Amino acid sequence: MKRVVFQHFGKPADILHVEEVNPLTPGPDEVLIRVLASPINPSDIMFVQNLYGIRPQLPSGAGFEGVGVIEQAGTNVKLGTGTRVSFTAIGAWSEYVLTNHRTLIPVPEAMSDEVAAQLFVNPFTAVAMVEESGVKAGEWLMITACASALGKMVIQICKMRGIKTIGTVRRNDLNEELKALGIDEIINTEEENVPKKVQQITNHEGVRAVLECVGGHTASEALKCMGRGGVMLVYGLMSLQDPNINFGLMIFRELVVKGFWLTDWMKRTDAATRHRVAGEVIELLATGKVQMPIEAAYSLDEVAKAVTHAEAHGRWGKVLIKP
Repeated sequence: MKRVVFQHFGKPADILHVEEVNPLTPGPDEVLIRVLASPINPSDIMFVQNLYGIRPQLPSGAGFEGVGVIEQAGTNVKLGTGTRVSFTAIGAWSEYVLTNHRTLIPVPEAMSDEVAAQLFVNPFTAVAMVEESGVKAGEWLMITACASALGKMVIQICKMRGIKTIGTVRRNDLNEELKALGIDEIINTEEENVPKKVQQITNHEGVRAVLECVGGHTASEALKCMGRGGVMLVYGLMSLQDPNINFGLMIFRELVVKGFWLTDWMKRTDAATRHRVAGEVIELLATGKVQMPIEAAYSLDEVAKAVTHAEAHGRWGKVLIKP
């Protein structure tokens, strides 16, 4: 079978290659999945460069999520062969992949492979973070780098829940699209004083929560935008720079800053909440209430071209790999 691998860290387009490996056999709690499609997410790109929270065990496969069909199931697995599932696993950019059955979500027939392939990393994270933020209808939530795929989903979810949103951008070329998705306010970090603008927007109350993925100066400024008792959920570090944390603000506004990683959230959250969030995600995607545009699809052999496209500026949709 074919799979995308890397032997050392570096620029994805330079180091990723396709190799032939022997067929895999699932253990008691595992399934063998024939992969139909897998997206290229920022976390995938960072993983290949050893910039992600999980350190690759070299040589390593690439890709964290996808959709496929169960070909073989271990003795402890209740899902049958032939079931189409969304999955998470290191090495999703492959013809076949092994993963624990607890990472699987069966997908309805009405959901396309292109949408089902993206079910975990962005939609599940978006719904789970809004849930974790504790923001209620009528309150303000701020999203840094809101023009990202995940940011767009958060905007749509908040709109449906009656949560007011403020998003930061560095360019204005996607502002009309963001407004169409339901964002309430957009702040260009290159043109405006973000904390001052947020105070004006919120009547000097600040935002109830910030979903932060940039780090550096953006995160430092976002902290100043939070109202008393606010929470910042950090789920990325796109700038690769740590922020300067103002402890005075944290003390006297009683602020909370904590990391968010979906894998850990799923482990520590009770089963009822996990099932409710999964049901909401599937309903949002299956009915088209949340849009997930696809810009291009490539084969495994075209992985260098695919990751180059995925990293290009001005991209409006997700890039997929289809074995």
